Formats: sequence, C-alpha cells, structure tokens
Amino acid sequence: MSDNVNQEKRELPIMEHFFTIQGEGFHSGRAAYFIRTAGCDVGCVWCDVKESWTSSETQLMSIDAILKEVNKVKASFVVITGGEPTMHSLVSLVNLLHHQGIEVAIETAGVYHLDAPIDWYCFSPKKFKQPIQEAYEKANELKIVVNHVSDLTWAEEHATKVGSDCRLFLQVEWEKREKLLPLVIEYVKSNQKWKISLQTHKYMNIP
Repeated sequence: MSDNVNQEKRELPIMEHFFTIQGEGFHSGRAAYFIRTAGCDVGCVWCDVKESWTSSETQLMSIDAILKEVNKVKASFVVITGGEPTMHSLVSLVNLLHHQGIEVAIETAGVYHLDAPIDWYCFSPKKFKQPIQEAYEKANELKIVVNHVSDLTWAEEHATKVGSDCRLFLQVEWEKREKLLPLVIEYVKSNQKWKISLQTHKYMNIP
C-alpha cells in the first residue's frame, strides 16, 4: 500500500473533484460531491478514467481545501472514488467530513485495507487484482461490471461471500451495453436477488 498522505499537511493526491448526481448503484440519482483520488494499480482494461491511474506531487490537495469546496455547494453526501481510493489513508478526510455532518461513501475494488469509518462501502471487485477479505465483510453494496457472459457466474461467486444484507447490482460495461444488457435483464428476472445498475450519468451527459 502506498503512503500518499502527509499527516502534518493532511494532503491527498486528487485527480478531480466536482458536484454532480450519483449515476449508478444503490445511490443512483442522489446529489453527490465526488472526490476522485489519483493512483490505481488495479488496471481494468475497460476503465473509462485511465488518467486516474497515475499520481504526482502537483495533484496534492489539503483535506481542508477539499472540505471548503464541498461546503461551497452545501453537499450532504460525498463519494470518494478513484483510481483506487484505498491506496491512500482516508481517515483524516472522512473524520473531517463526518464532523460537518456529511455522509460519506466509497467506491473501491477492495484490494487494500480501508482505514476510515465509511458510511457506505460500494465494493466493485475486478479480475485484474484480488480483493481482500475485508472488502466482503464491509460491503454494503456489491457492484459487478459485466463485460462478458462469464461475468455472471463470477458475480455469483462474489455474492456468496458478502453479508446477507449487502445489495447486489449487475452493471453492463458501457461499450457492451447493446450486446449484454438484454442478457442481464433476463438474468435478473430469473435471479431476483440482483438489481440492474445503469450508468445514468452517461445518459444525462454529466460527469
């Protein structure tokens, strides 16, 4: 695990941050301030934010500055994403957000230990890097990206490892939606513990 947080300056490498509408998963349709950390070693071939894979000193941002931006729009819900956000220590940021009464969610591949008290843990495992056991234990939401028909079997394998109250979502990879969405629709009709997650932000043309 990389240590990209200077505990004295309380900084994180941030690729981008913006106020938007959560487009997918359980909180779809909800106003959310997105904080996208820089750096990722998972390497999903179909990742649509590959520019988040690397980080540099020029991207360092203090968590106080981040909070100031969140407060400017009076956001009550923050989503920490990446990149892979669990590569970084998030405890100072999350504690500061909680102190302001802000709810915090994370979107992660679950490959590193999370050191912060997150309110909502969205676990989206990838075949490119093995998740750790902690991810299955903390998951409030399991979101499987379906890039191939075999991913449905893979999804079921992960579903057996999360808690009984974990919400289960299947999300067709954007470039494969015309081919695979009809298949996923029929699958969910036959396997009703699953729900379909759509990347609605792409249909709405928002970040």
